Amino acid sequence: MRIGHGFDAHALAPGDGLILGGERIPCDRSIKAHSDGDVIVHAVCDALFGALALGDLGTHFPDSDPALENIDSRQLLRGAVKRVLDAGYVPANVDVTVVAEIPKIASHRRAIVRNLSDDLQIDESRVSVKATTTDGLGYTGRAEGIAVHAVVLVVEHS
Repeated sequence: MRIGHGFDAHALAPGDGLILGGERIPCDRSIKAHSDGDVIVHAVCDALFGALALGDLGTHFPDSDPALENIDSRQLLRGAVKRVLDAGYVPANVDVTVVAEIPKIASHRRAIVRNLSDDLQIDESRVSVKATTTDGLGYTGRAEGIAVHAVVLVVEHS
């Protein structure tokens, strides 16, 4: 078994909603990014790549690639899972922590878990998504951005 940690952060800008964990969340902000800016999915991808020492998200899906502009990040996650499977491993579980003042994700958590479960090809009981704030401290506390930590366990495919 191997463990990987992923981290991603993006700035927020005025807008009409954002994507987290593949779920569109109504909000008066958007995420500044080359892709759809799904920080949850990006952090999970980095954790998967890290577990197998395969580099990071930018190594596999560089933001300099025009074909990836505005891409649905779930496509990137499915690509990351394919690389994990090709290396002889399978995802076993994932634990995600969203650090943000806005948006609140409680009412979207179930859909986010379902999306991650589908893309990781694991049972929903193996997907944890939680959120916290920094009580007004730093860029997340000032609602200038969102940060996400993700930890995954991968095991050898039997």
